Formats: sequence, structure tokens, C-alpha cells
Amino acid sequence: MTMSTMMAVLLNGVAQIEYDRSKALSDYQAAYLDKMDRKMETQGIDIDGERMLTPALAQKAQFVAANLANAILANDEPQVAAMTTWLAVRLPELKQVKLREEAGGFAIELDFDEAYIKQHPVQITPRRH
Repeated sequence: MTMSTMMAVLLNGVAQIEYDRSKALSDYQAAYLDKMDRKMETQGIDIDGERMLTPALAQKAQFVAANLANAILANDEPQVAAMTTWLAVRLPELKQVKLREEAGGFAIELDFDEAYIKQHPVQITPRRH
């Protein structure tokens, strides 16, 4: 698989974030991602109420995507940026993170196949009678 330069995060089918992988990470951002990895590896993570003491990359990705969904709803921009960056950098083939609100939580789909197509708002002007 080739690395996609664009990755998008969608909530209920609407793009929330577009991440451009062609822009270089700052040293601070790279260090923060490493810190996130160390924390998940030393403290473990909870997925669907189950404790993972040595999470695999796919489990970390699910955990980060779930935290991303909560950060979007909380309008926590620094958290949204960190979680999105982690997913884009650690999963270079990831094209879309599809989040869907459901009763009691979120459905999370990490899409490695379907390239993201930029959404454009459509202006609708009502006709005057």
C-alpha cells in the first residue's frame, strides 16, 4: 500500500478534520506522539471495558479513535489535534476515520481502502416567488 497524503476524520458522515501528511511534524509534536505511545504501553488501555496491558497497534488505534470521538464532541481542539496526528502518523495507510454516534457510544471504522474526497459546501439560494 502506498501512503496517502490526506486523511480525514468524519463524524456521522461529515468531515470534521482533514489531515495533510505532507506537512512535517515539529519536534514537539513527534515527542508528544512518542509520549502517548509510552503511556499506552506502560499503563495499558481500556477497550470496551476490557483492560489491555500490552496493546497491539490496532488496539491502540481503536483507543485513540475513541478518544478522538470524545474530544470532537467536547470541542477539545488540542486533544483532537493530538489524536488525529497520532492516527495519521502511526497508520500511514489510513485514509478515513469514520465515527458514528450510537446509543451509548460510537461506532468506529478505520478505513484503509477508500480514499478521502474533499467535501465542498453547496450554497443553496432559495427561489423568490
